Amino acid sequence: MYTIENELLKITINPKGAELSSIFHKQYKLEYLWQADPAYWAKKSPVLFPIVGTLKQNTYYFNNKAYHLSRHGFARDRSFIVSQQQEDAITFALTSDMESLEIYPFVFEFLIHYQLQDNRVLVTYEVVNPASEDLYFSVGGHPAFNVPLVPDTTYEDYFLQFEKTEMLNVWPITADGLIEDRPEPFLGETDALPLKKSLFYKDALVFKHLQSSRISLLSAKTEHGLEMAFEGFPFFGIWGAKDANFVCLEPWCGIADPVSTNQQLPYKEGIIKLSTQSRWKQNWQLTLF
Repeated sequence: MYTIENELLKITINPKGAELSSIFHKQYKLEYLWQADPAYWAKKSPVLFPIVGTLKQNTYYFNNKAYHLSRHGFARDRSFIVSQQQEDAITFALTSDMESLEIYPFVFEFLIHYQLQDNRVLVTYEVVNPASEDLYFSVGGHPAFNVPLVPDTTYEDYFLQFEKTEMLNVWPITADGLIEDRPEPFLGETDALPLKKSLFYKDALVFKHLQSSRISLLSAKTEHGLEMAFEGFPFFGIWGAKDANFVCLEPWCGIADPVSTNQQLPYKEGIIKLSTQSRWKQNWQLTLF
């Protein structure tokens, strides 16, 4: 495990998957991150790369060849190395190798930067294409936050506050993990989503192109909560394991295959095309209070 900290925050990261393991506010003595009870869900904040969500039949095609990837890709199960570390910042790196090339035929370097700024955690994804061919990928976050956050409150005491009023339609997920071709009405026009565990009994709530670029986890019964800023992420998921005491706020550059997919990677919804000798960056940020 690796740790960075400043006067207010201390975070711990597991080199396996470069996964956040703890987000602790030293002044408030509060742990914000779900601590992975395996009875519900044994992860805390997996990183999704080089795909987000599920492929149809766990298969995609590139240059007339079939390849197979499991849900959310392989980065979350691979060991990253630390390429840079300071007291309040750290960078993890994963590079392509013979094993990855068998299932994902691209040369890449995938960097994850964690940095603390006062009461904020900045998470930056960086993808480098050193090869002479285009690189196709998706990337996303999957952090799970404790709900309830403080003692003497319940799950139902909390709600998600959107930055702007949204027409909250959701894109349903099939039993095979694919996205339906049409959205369904959810809450209609609103800027708040009251939390209840039954919201996630059918899987995640998936949104496309929200007006908001910030979502806060709040409760009228405590002044403590958090805000996630995710400008530049076109897709967003909200999820919780059945009856578990957490909620995942998931900024995605990428999405599961739609049911109508042709399974061709260059045409996959949400796929990012990175030109040769180029690099791509995107970040999300947490403010903890």
